[in-house]
Amino acid sequence: MSKHLHFRTSGYRKGELILISGSIITEIGLVLSGSVRIEHTDLWGNKSILGIIPAGGVFAESYACIPDEPMLADAAANENSKVLFINIPRLFIPCQDCRSQNRLIQNLVIISAEKNLQLSRRSLHTSPKSIRGRLFSYFSQQVSAQGNSRIVIPFDRQQLADYLNVDRSALSKELGKMKKDGLIDYHKNTFKIKIHMDSL
Repeated sequence: MSKHLHFRTSGYRKGELILISGSIITEIGLVLSGSVRIEHTDLWGNKSILGIIPAGGVFAESYACIPDEPMLADAAANENSKVLFINIPRLFIPCQDCRSQNRLIQNLVIISAEKNLQLSRRSLHTSPKSIRGRLFSYFSQQVSAQGNSRIVIPFDRQQLADYLNVDRSALSKELGKMKKDGLIDYHKNTFKIKIHMDSL
């Protein structure tokens, strides 16, 4: 499989760009260690984080599967990371080990569906007009996903602000208000949700 699909690996330092917006690519990236941040920067320099890909996750699969489709976002190392790249055009050329190749294709379809769900969730989190509403939406989803009122999020303050598409200082101010109101408690990226979101 490695020879047939032309596997290659590369290491990246924290903050280093892996794939650049506007690029035409033919490979998908599998995060072997560290994590990768998918982000979009507009013409005025405003940055939005679309997601964080952890170790074991895949990125750029949609662009690699559609010929001549330029990337609309950057992929950058969220921390020191190692990435395995898989050549997509080679994936559709039959090889001797078709069972493994078919399983890889099936996994890519599942991953693409999961990515669509993640983008749908972000759309839900950024739809409320108020910062508090966006935080409630995000925290509700995280409590449900982690099964605990004490949650750990994958973002620092700037990244959370970028993900929710709000100003960082305004976000920090609102988090302080929510803490004062007894709704949450937090330390760095660990949050304790003190009420049931559905009771609001």
